[in-house]
Amino acid sequence: MAVLLTNAYELGDMINQSAEVAEYLYWKERVDSSEAVKDLVREFSRKKERFEEAERFGHFHPDYHKAQEEVLAVQSQLDAIEEVSYFKQAEQAVDELLHRLSETIAFAVSDTIKVPGNDPQPSGGCGNGCSGSCSSCS
Repeated sequence: MAVLLTNAYELGDMINQSAEVAEYLYWKERVDSSEAVKDLVREFSRKKERFEEAERFGHFHPDYHKAQEEVLAVQSQLDAIEEVSYFKQAEQAVDELLHRLSETIAFAVSDTIKVPGNDPQPSGGCGNGCSGSCSSCS
């Protein structure tokens, strides 16, 4: 067990030294230090809180659609900021790296082991959210 844990820590160190993680950390720092992003995040939080209040009553709340549109508008403004856009891309790259590693480790143990899918909205396959053939995921 000690050897496995040592190898796991070494793998963690290699992941932390990867280009994907370096890119992620760079853009995370840029996002964290951007006043424009901070302002929009605060505004987004306020709009989201207002929308969640309206959402409790559903489509019948008089401000539901307006509150929803305001949240989406601020989200679009955030997504248009270069730092946010590149941060999201870098975050996705790290997520994909970790998912590929998870699959590699799992399939090294067994070809039929279940591996959670990485796509929040899977298309195709058996639709149960795991990788591999349906017979191995069911």
